[in-house]
Amino acid sequence: MINPHKTISNSKLVSVKDSPILTVQRLKKDYITRRGNFTAFANINLHIDHREVVCLLGASGCGKSSLLLAIAGLESIDEGEIYLEGKPLHSPHPQIALVFQQAALLPWLNVWQNIGFGLQFQQMARLSSQEVRSRISSAIASVKLQGFEEAYPHQLSGGMAQRVALARAIARQPKILLLDEPLGALDAITRLEMQKLMLEVIEKHKSTILLVTHDIDEALLLGDRILLMSPYPGAIHREWRISQPKPRFHHLNTLFELRLTIIEELSTLMDEIR
Repeated sequence: MINPHKTISNSKLVSVKDSPILTVQRLKKDYITRRGNFTAFANINLHIDHREVVCLLGASGCGKSSLLLAIAGLESIDEGEIYLEGKPLHSPHPQIALVFQQAALLPWLNVWQNIGFGLQFQQMARLSSQEVRSRISSAIASVKLQGFEEAYPHQLSGGMAQRVALARAIARQPKILLLDEPLGALDAITRLEMQKLMLEVIEKHKSTILLVTHDIDEALLLGDRILLMSPYPGAIHREWRISQPKPRFHHLNTLFELRLTIIEELSTLMDEIR
C-alpha cells in the first residue's frame, strides 16, 4: 500500500505527475536578526499536483510556516521562483487561500459576515450578490455550521471558529489551500472531528492542499504525500507517497511501519541539531 520511501535530492524537483498546479524552484528565505543573517529554508524544490494533499512535517523552526507564507505571497523570498499553473507568483494571489492555526476571525462580524469578508474585497467586483450568498451558504454547509450564521466569534468554541476560518477560505473557491497547523490548538476529540470534516471538504471540493502539521497521524490520515523537512536551514529531506484510499481512520495499523519510519527520521534530525 505504501510506496518505498526515498531521499530527495535538493537538485531535483519533487514531482508525481506531469502537470503540477504549484511549482517551487530553488526557494530560499533569509531573515536578519540581532545575531546576523538566519536562513529559514534554502534550495526548496517541490511540485504539487491538482487535487493532491501534501503534508509537510518537520521539527519546530525548520521553516514550514515561512515556506507557506512565501507561497501565499505574504513573505518575500531571497532566491528562487514560485509558479501557479506555470505562471510566476510574486504577490498574494486570489486563487491561493491560507488558513492559520488561530482562526483570525474579525470579532465585530458574525459567522456569515466573516466568511463573506474575503469575497467582499477580492471577488465582489465580478460576482453577483446572489453568487456571493450562494458561496457563503455552501461553505457554511460544507463545514456543518448551519444555524450559526448570526453567531459572533466570542460565542464559538475553538473547533467552530476553525470551521469558520476553513469556510472563509473555501468560499473563495481557491485553486490551492494552504493550511498552517489549523488543528494544532484543538483538543484531541475536536481535532479528530475536524480531521473527518476536512476529509469531507477535500472530497466535496476536490481541493489541492499543502498542509503543515506536527501530527504524524494527521499526515497519515489526510495526505497523499508526506514531505519531511530538515532544519537549519530548512530543506526537503524525505518524501513518502501513500496509495491507501481514504478514509484511513480504521486502517492506521496498516501504516504502522511508515509511522515508525517517520518517527525515527524525525528523531535522527533532532539528534543532529542538539
